Amino acid sequence: MTAPNVRALGKVAVLMGGDSAEREVSLMSGRGVLAALLAQGVDASAFDPAHEDLSELKSERFDRVFIALHGRHGEDGTVQGALELLGIPYTGSGVMASSIAMDKVMTKRVWTAEGLPTPRWELLGPGAQQRETLREVPDRLGLPLIVKPPHEGSSIGITKVLGYSQLQDAVQLAARYDRDVLCEEFIDGTELTCPVLGQGADARALPVIRIAAPDGNYDYEHKYFSDDTGYHCPSGLPAEVEAEVQRLTVAAYRALGCRGWGRADLMRRDADGKLFLLEMNTSPGMTGHSLVPMSARAAGLSYERLCLHLLEHAALDSGTAGRAPGTGA
Repeated sequence: MTAPNVRALGKVAVLMGGDSAEREVSLMSGRGVLAALLAQGVDASAFDPAHEDLSELKSERFDRVFIALHGRHGEDGTVQGALELLGIPYTGSGVMASSIAMDKVMTKRVWTAEGLPTPRWELLGPGAQQRETLREVPDRLGLPLIVKPPHEGSSIGITKVLGYSQLQDAVQLAARYDRDVLCEEFIDGTELTCPVLGQGADARALPVIRIAAPDGNYDYEHKYFSDDTGYHCPSGLPAEVEAEVQRLTVAAYRALGCRGWGRADLMRRDADGKLFLLEMNTSPGMTGHSLVPMSARAAGLSYERLCLHLLEHAALDSGTAGRAPGTGA
């Protein structure tokens, strides 16, 4: 990758914080991105939508936006739509891809239609979360099973249910974050993640990371704050398996219409080696524990250069790339 002309990137806002359940992680991501951009001479500033009106991006003549927001109103198409209306190019996927990827059920529907493997699942609306209804779910999906809110990330509100007696509490926890609750077949195996850079036919997978969390519990704490989780990159997988993970990841990314960058989470079942797609992250973490920077380093791309690369490819759904500096009015 050739280094971009930093001056041509113009005035940049790094969106961080926001009002989602992932605000704390977003602030960590945003501060890392901002420091990396400033270190390379980019005219960048922090911008927290929880405290500043998005209209100020236009009045203050920002030329590009690096989205370091996570969760609702950050990677669900909401802020992307606002930036489309403001005409300010931004990093990552556009409105529709962001919205679909943030909805785990819609993601599964797209992947299933495209013939891509994902665990079996059931969606429980508010009228299907009573104890008598819940008892039937393990009969269809088996035990253990995973219960999660379908519109949250970072393992927020997720429970691994081992028996019938745990199901009601798990559903109530997930329902604190979402009116609907997703129950998903549990895949006993190895957790993997694989980032992607680019768009369409030019999308390319980065090296696969194999995750080894204590007792297989890769929860919010182990993702962002604990040093007990093991990350293996190179993954140690057989070359043909690594290649298949990358192929599936790119296919899943393209099926959702993603662009810029993303990261797929997958499971490889121990019993037969079959791969399953879990979800696609369109605004992945950029903290000290985050996985995209780790994979990028394995591919020879530093954190600073990764940030610059993503910013350089900021765009609008119309296909308009970043504009000349000073045209943000």
